[in-house]
Amino acid sequence: MATTDISWTAIVEEELADLAFAELPATMKLPALPVAVTEFMQKSKLPDTSLKELAAIVESDSGLTLELLRHVNSSAVGLRHRASSVQQALALLGQRQATIFMVTTGMQAAVRARQSKLIHQGCFWNACMQKALFSKEVAKLLGADEDMAFAGGLLQDFLLPVITNDHFDDYVQYVETRNTQPQLLTDYERRQFGWDHALAGACLANRWHLPEELVCGVLMHHRGLHMLVEPRLRRTSVTAVAIASLLPDQLRQNFTGLEQLVLLQQKWPAFDLDAIVNRVDELHRKSGLPIKNDFPLARRCRSAIERQHEICDGILKMNVASA
Repeated sequence: MATTDISWTAIVEEELADLAFAELPATMKLPALPVAVTEFMQKSKLPDTSLKELAAIVESDSGLTLELLRHVNSSAVGLRHRASSVQQALALLGQRQATIFMVTTGMQAAVRARQSKLIHQGCFWNACMQKALFSKEVAKLLGADEDMAFAGGLLQDFLLPVITNDHFDDYVQYVETRNTQPQLLTDYERRQFGWDHALAGACLANRWHLPEELVCGVLMHHRGLHMLVEPRLRRTSVTAVAIASLLPDQLRQNFTGLEQLVLLQQKWPAFDLDAIVNRVDELHRKSGLPIKNDFPLARRCRSAIERQHEICDGILKMNVASA
């Protein structure tokens, strides 16, 4: 099924059903999108809005202006021309990519404004960027929307710094018992709260009127490899995001995530984990974005990849010996 044939509106309505923020704790202090991002999204949907008007909105926020120019002129974007103004940057990106960039950058800014007592922000956004780039590489293999996969990978866990503050003691308990309780973080959250960070994040993204495909990516990211057998979505950005969610991070959300990626490599010849991991680190280095790759993905995944090479070498030697 082609992505254009999917009714994302129907899927969001089906998945979220009648759940509203009223059912989430009133004490949860949810972040707000920067005014410039909200205005940009609203104006960009109007057919008579000019590029000059959109540029003026971005320029009202110096932080967004700097990030946009840095992003467009980075080697990772690969554009032939450099932009010296916001209007040029928007023209080079195109409205769709510009909107996705504004959303992801704005949401990062909203969350970064909240200090987390449990999560180290630098490490958190480093892992998010790794998941975003990994998701984009998987989307290429699936023939899915790469830009949406990147945005979904970057934002799948965007509420965790906020929620871990509001429910600090519960998350400390999760971290302290992690080695003896190999459960999904979302399973733990549902038992403790009746909801999880994926559901809460999707509700907020939906309330912000973000693209519904992106809402689905946030909502379903914890479903992992199960998305590969989901008839409607297996070749979409949502599945790419779910596969990227298996990568290791600070909270070790999926205890066996890395092992599942190794297993996927065995079943899917096009999925070369080692090559994708190294590609992600290379793209991260070239991105020009202010998210340092202090702990490269290759280092995070080294032990699992080395075990996989040892297994393959062992199988090869057995085959040679029996020939």
